[in-house]
Amino acid sequence: METADCFLRVKRLGLACLLLAPFLPVPDVKAAGGAHIVADSEVETPGTCHYEFWVSKFVPGDGYANFGPACTLSKIPTLEVGGLFQHYWDQSTNAPFLGPQVKLNLRPASSGLGLGIEFNGGVNLRTGSFGFAQALVPVTLPITDSVRINLNAGWSYVGGTDNANALFYGAQVEARIGYDLMLMLEGFGRSRGVNGVQMGLRYTPGDGPIDFDFLAGNFFDALSTRFFTVGVTFRY
Repeated sequence: METADCFLRVKRLGLACLLLAPFLPVPDVKAAGGAHIVADSEVETPGTCHYEFWVSKFVPGDGYANFGPACTLSKIPTLEVGGLFQHYWDQSTNAPFLGPQVKLNLRPASSGLGLGIEFNGGVNLRTGSFGFAQALVPVTLPITDSVRINLNAGWSYVGGTDNANALFYGAQVEARIGYDLMLMLEGFGRSRGVNGVQMGLRYTPGDGPIDFDFLAGNFFDALSTRFFTVGVTFRY
């Protein structure tokens, strides 16, 4: 591979890692969130907190890690507040980011149509520059007791790119295929940037407080970049 082609590949993989950051929502109990890119309308169970951790690996070798705690207070049952710490390793970004995550549920999915508002963002701790942000409207449509659809639309900002401001959109189908196993398929993208898909399984042993995510995805650009994610969420 020529040097110019190699540099272009590294640059695009680094951008793909950074593009994922604004898409990562606050996790929900046994539903969209966590390592999923498309969000649902729901917040964490009132009176409950969680820690989430996931690592995404891009082919041929770049990636990032995410850690995010969040809580929903019993006294404010529609508001989830948390933070995120993300670290990227690649030749073009290779930096840690720190920022807030806030999610407000306006209408519960149990009413037949869930509606929420979500914001997240991050600052590059090495440069002090504003790295990314997202303001999102997630909608959840329950189809049956075991199947639902999540739709997202909102503003996405990714600093240091040619198309810093763009519309983010996404759609996701979740299907419970067992007592403690859920199948997910989602598509997402920016109106001025990369589009992609992701699918995988969420395993919740005994329908308890711990989720395990095993996911695979693909960005549809000139490189057809693939990525794989393993995540854990613990609620208490």
